[in-house]
Amino acid sequence: MKPLTKKESLFAALYARTRDARSSAALAGFAAPALAAHRLLCRDEILREVRREISASSPLPGEAVQGYRRLSFGSPADAVKLLKDWENLTREDIEKLDLFNVSEIKLPKSGGIEIKFFDRLKALEKLENARAGGDETGESLLSALREGAENLGGESDETQVEN
Repeated sequence: MKPLTKKESLFAALYARTRDARSSAALAGFAAPALAAHRLLCRDEILREVRREISASSPLPGEAVQGYRRLSFGSPADAVKLLKDWENLTREDIEKLDLFNVSEIKLPKSGGIEIKFFDRLKALEKLENARAGGDETGESLLSALREGAENLGGESDETQVEN
């Protein structure tokens, strides 16, 4: 087993923190990051290094919270670069762009390019809810059950779902 290169070690460290293989490979400096990420994650020595990095680091917030942080505070710079120069960018250039906060890209028949972003305010609300220890999912489930019971013809109070 040969030792990892600096780029491979950097990839393992980044991947252990973000769980985003393509972005980790791009940030580590690999050309064609999607392909490089796939190949790296197939190697046992890389997976061992990722496990070592995970166990050596302090516990990280959940992956959903990390995603909401990226959506809330991520830079739109790469999306703007894509918008301004999309016709001149190569496939490799596009793979290096951080487009995590982009929800949709369209090439309308009229020409040009349309880019839509995820809602930063919703992401911030989710972060605040996670920080406060709230769980919207439980409340949403109860609301759905209550509404479903009402729609099934729950004429009496006995069929209503209560908090």
